[in-house]
Amino acid sequence: MNIQKTIDRTKLDEKVPSMPWFVQQFIDYKLPDLSPSTLLEYVRDYETFFSWLRGEGLSKASANSEVTLLELETLRMESITGYRLYLTTRKEGANSRITVSRKLSSLRSLFHYLSQIAEDEDFYPLLKRNIMAKVENKRIHKPKDTAAKLKGKILEDEELLHFIGYIHEGYAKDVANNKQALYAHSLNKERDACIASLILNSGLRVSEVVNLNINDLDLNNKMLQVFRKGNNDETFKTPVYFRAQAKDDLEQYLALRQSRYKVPKKEKALFVALRNGQNEGGRMTKRAIQAMIIKYAKRFGKPYLTVHKLRHSFATDYYLQNDIYKTKEQLGHASTETTEVYAHLTDKTMSEAIERRLDD
Repeated sequence: MNIQKTIDRTKLDEKVPSMPWFVQQFIDYKLPDLSPSTLLEYVRDYETFFSWLRGEGLSKASANSEVTLLELETLRMESITGYRLYLTTRKEGANSRITVSRKLSSLRSLFHYLSQIAEDEDFYPLLKRNIMAKVENKRIHKPKDTAAKLKGKILEDEELLHFIGYIHEGYAKDVANNKQALYAHSLNKERDACIASLILNSGLRVSEVVNLNINDLDLNNKMLQVFRKGNNDETFKTPVYFRAQAKDDLEQYLALRQSRYKVPKKEKALFVALRNGQNEGGRMTKRAIQAMIIKYAKRFGKPYLTVHKLRHSFATDYYLQNDIYKTKEQLGHASTETTEVYAHLTDKTMSEAIERRLDD
């Protein structure tokens, strides 16, 4: 099991006992098919929903674990409408339309299981009435809409190389008067540039980068063995190729990984960090990589750029030179529908290319 899944499985095991017995049964049913990370999100969604039910007086339970099937059976449509309103307007942090849709989808999965699959001792469904079956499953993010939101917020053309170069050298000039920032940059610039370069030259997800080990890397063939999202076979790794640019940056980083980060022999992680107060380097976290990219992006003049938008940047550039099926495979998408985003993102570039050819 990869690192992130191991962490999420531990968190899942800690949270499940606080759920009603029927949710625990649902999680056990789904474990063979869904990753611990997905199921952990389910449980968090159920925590929010059950807490809201209790707060609204729709459940008499004193704890989430005591919410009953009967209380779910007797919910009215106005209750679900009220919950959706709560999610979009609550003071402690309103949710986006996409997040609300996902939270309702989590509930829909649970209610479907209880009403259509799970049985009591007399072979009757555990849930006799499924209110979530009445809730329309609206498609929120169409590829064209997603593309429209990404335009202007990703790296294009020469910017891909310029951003890597900025991490290597440009950032130091911008923080020349900040000794602490300058020192941190001098220590980590090769590693940071290498991470950005690898994503911009392969399209890896940040979770996939975090889980990489030294022995996953084949420099000669410019290939990595990757635990891809959505693959529930814990032993299977997918070969993912990267461009020559990333090879150069990887070689530069690997030459100093051991000495600069004081990496013990037992540490297999490809990307490591030497944290304050620590004598040995350890695997970088997802959060650390995300924060690192945001730090450079703001100084680079691309404040909307995130680590995931580096993946989008690669995908857009890659799609211009390959078809949608090759792009799908390279990115590890489950279907070409997700990959369609890049077809819409490249519309302008393609039309300009056609115009140039006509002029020629």
